[in-house]
Amino acid sequence: MKLEILTAARRDAAATDKCAIGIMIKTPRNGFSKTRLSPPLSSEEAASISRCFLKDTSAAIETLSHEDPFVVGVAVYTPVGSEADLEKLLPSGFKMIAQREASFGTRVLGAIQDLFSVGFSAVCLIDSDSPTLPFHYLRDLSAFLKEPKDRMVIGPCWDGGYYLLGLRHAHTRLFEDITWNTDRVYDETIERAKEINLPTITLPSWYDVDDQFSLNRLLSELFPERAKEAVPQGSPAPYAKEFLRQILVGEGTGRIWPQASTSARAV
Repeated sequence: MKLEILTAARRDAAATDKCAIGIMIKTPRNGFSKTRLSPPLSSEEAASISRCFLKDTSAAIETLSHEDPFVVGVAVYTPVGSEADLEKLLPSGFKMIAQREASFGTRVLGAIQDLFSVGFSAVCLIDSDSPTLPFHYLRDLSAFLKEPKDRMVIGPCWDGGYYLLGLRHAHTRLFEDITWNTDRVYDETIERAKEINLPTITLPSWYDVDDQFSLNRLLSELFPERAKEAVPQGSPAPYAKEFLRQILVGEGTGRIWPQASTSARAV
C-alpha cells in the first residue's frame, strides 16, 4: 500500500480547510527505538512496542478522521528512505511528510511550517508514545482547532513535556529558548505563548511511555486485574496490549512488571 508523500511548499488540494494531526515518529528499528525501555524489554521488544504504539496512535487518528472530515492523519517521519517500513504500520488514509534534518526543536517547528505550507489550515503534532491517550482529548483538539482563532492547544505530559501541540499559525517563538528533553518543556512553552500574547487552551494531562516507571503505568492501565492499584483508563491500545499480553502469558510478570500482583493470573 502506497501512502501519499507530501512535499513542503507544494500545495495539496486535499489539505485545504483541513487539520493535519501529525505523529512525530522515528521509524522503529531494533537497537534504536525506545532505548530507555531496554531493560526491562530487549532491544527487539523495544522496537516492537514502538511499532505497536504507532499503530495504536495512528488508528485512533484514522478513526477520528472518519468521524470528523476536518482531520487528516500524517506521519512526520525520519529517516528518509524508511517509507516502506512505515507504510506497513500506518492506516490507508494516512499521508507522510519527512522531518527536516536538524535539532529536535527545529524539527518540530519545521514540521509545523511544512504542514502549513502544504495548505492545511490547522496543524497539531502529537507524540507516538501515548498509545492510551483518551480519544475524547483528540475530539476536543479538533473542535478547538476548527475555530478560526489564533491560539495554541497544548496537552501537558506528567513528566513536564507535552504530548500534543496544536496551532492555527506557525509561531517561531514557541520553539525558541526551550530546554528540550527536560521537565521544563511545557512550562517554558506556556511562557513563550504569554510573551507573544497567544491565547492557550490546555487539555488534561496524560503520559508518554519511555521508561520503566511509565511502562508500569501502562501495564496497570491495560491489565487492571493484575495491578496493585487502580489507575485512570484511557483508550484501549489493542496492539500494545496484545504485545504485552504475550510476554505476560509466556513469562509471567517478573521480568517486565515485578510490581504486579503475583496472585493474579495473566489474561
